[in-house]
Amino acid sequence: MKGNAAASSPPAKRRWKGLAVAVLALVCFSLLVPLAFLLGLQNRFPSGNLSDERSSSESGFGNYARVNSGGEQNESEGDELRVNDLMHRFKPTIPEDVTVNFMNKPTTESVAGAQSTSRPKGVISYSKPKNITSRGPSTEQVVAPKAPSSLTTRNDGRDGKKNHSNDSAGDETEKSCQHEFGSYCIWSMEHKEVMKDALVKRLKDQLFVARAYYPSIAKLQRQEKLSLELKQNIQEHERMLSEAISDADLPPFVGKKIQNMDHTIAKARSCTIDCNNVDKKLRQILDLTEDEAYFHMKQSAFLYHLVVQTMPKSFNCLSMRLTVEYFKNSLEDIEQLHAYKLNNPIFQHYVLISRNILAASVTINSTVMNAEETGHMVFHLVTDGQNFYAMKHWFARNSYKEATVHVLNFDDLNLFDSYNLGLRQLAPSEEFRVSISDIAQSSTLQMRTEYLSVFGHSHYLLPEIFKNLKKVVVLDDDVVVQQDLSSLWNLDLEGKVNGAVRFCGVRLGQLKTYMGGYNYNGDSCAWMSGMNIVDLESWREHNITGNYLGLLQKFQNGTEESWRASALPISLLLFQDLIYALDDTWVQSRLGHDYGVSADALQNAAALHYNGNMKPWLELGIPKYKSYWKKFLTQDERFMDECNVNP
Repeated sequence: MKGNAAASSPPAKRRWKGLAVAVLALVCFSLLVPLAFLLGLQNRFPSGNLSDERSSSESGFGNYARVNSGGEQNESEGDELRVNDLMHRFKPTIPEDVTVNFMNKPTTESVAGAQSTSRPKGVISYSKPKNITSRGPSTEQVVAPKAPSSLTTRNDGRDGKKNHSNDSAGDETEKSCQHEFGSYCIWSMEHKEVMKDALVKRLKDQLFVARAYYPSIAKLQRQEKLSLELKQNIQEHERMLSEAISDADLPPFVGKKIQNMDHTIAKARSCTIDCNNVDKKLRQILDLTEDEAYFHMKQSAFLYHLVVQTMPKSFNCLSMRLTVEYFKNSLEDIEQLHAYKLNNPIFQHYVLISRNILAASVTINSTVMNAEETGHMVFHLVTDGQNFYAMKHWFARNSYKEATVHVLNFDDLNLFDSYNLGLRQLAPSEEFRVSISDIAQSSTLQMRTEYLSVFGHSHYLLPEIFKNLKKVVVLDDDVVVQQDLSSLWNLDLEGKVNGAVRFCGVRLGQLKTYMGGYNYNGDSCAWMSGMNIVDLESWREHNITGNYLGLLQKFQNGTEESWRASALPISLLLFQDLIYALDDTWVQSRLGHDYGVSADALQNAAALHYNGNMKPWLELGIPKYKSYWKKFLTQDERFMDECNVNP
């Protein structure tokens, strides 16, 4: 019995041990499977961290061993296709004849004499929104939802879903760039500079690819010669790049070095290696490059808008010098000599709301110079307290034939208590960058960017400021007049309030997101400020100002941003049935953002409107349109010379 019991105990122990081993194996398996899955994802979708890449450039090849290479003989066909796709994306983008021509470079000295060795600065382009230099805070409002641009969706490339073979990719990138950054992209494309470091960039591309292949090639057996050749080429490229910033800094034999590296990379590609390692390294390079490009694009756009929204130093100097001079030397008040004209409705009254001395001066001067009779012209210039005395002194120093210029201080009008305005400050015409979608016949979604200029909040107080006037012509300070405007006063507005040029490039139905729950005709065209004939009597009859205050309370929430943004829907809703459509030849707009306006359209228009960011008084203005503005600029002005004002 004892023998039988002793004989039966070992199988029980073995069963117990078997169960324990099975449980332990199951636990290990449950831990290893997720870990392997995560490591696989990491290999396919790297984080883009290239700290090892940066350190390797400093310490030679010490860090290449950090890239794990294993299973060189077991790569899959999918990995090879993925590596080939990445290699295609890293293919040099410069013409082959650049290398050939560079190989014929005779000597380093001759090249250095013919070409500067200084590093070319990157192309940073800027533009200007609606008269920002004269209006303080930005008046540009983006009033369309952001569409996904090629820059903001750069992760598509990491997921392998981006279609690089699409022929229209360039057009889509251009459209999305304009949608996201506005006139910045238009200006940058127009002012592209010639690349002076094309060969340097190609050397860097080759160096990236060679570094990606080197760790795997170095671990292959019977490839010591190729590994040594690849290492030597990498070292030679690093030496050249350590001393070169532009192509002029490269040695004359750089073309041969590029060809040698191409042959070496081709040999490396023919070897059987671990594609995952190469794929990971190239994806890291790609991610880093995309992130860098996007960062620089955002930085350039920020600097662009900073210049757009900042008062130029020379303009600020001019305003301060004129203000000081006003209190030092009081000139004869011309307005008092013509006080009988200021509120007399038999004269032709023009209204400008502006903070920009030069811009307002050009608008007034161009209107006067093209008028047949100027004695009956009265210009009412409404500005703020900061620029009031500078404006007074400027227009007292400069005469405009027989026309009268009346400068008003908006801060002294005392209209704030009567009208419960949210922000008590001057608000000239507001300009909005509107990005809208068009569906073409091919059913492809396209984005289009337009610039709309509408009345600012201060315009809705005109009937109270000029209580005795019946009709006024409202001009923006970014308008240049080329013809006599006297015929505007003879127009019959047929009971309408606002005579304006319609802009059918944007219809109200395309802005329904911003129009609230109000009723409107979606097929109605938007209208543009710039040059408008306003019937103040009809304005009062339709109670436009009262309706404006009611809409203002519903569209703004007390912040300055909402206050400015509300100008677009309010203006479009108030005047949707009260616009008298002027002929398109009265105003040619788009001169602040469109390079394609024809010369005939410029010559035939009665007025030119520089709506957009690229104002003519800025260095960022479109050059071919600047001459129309500059010819009406005041010449031989002492304060302009002292402040170095040279638009």
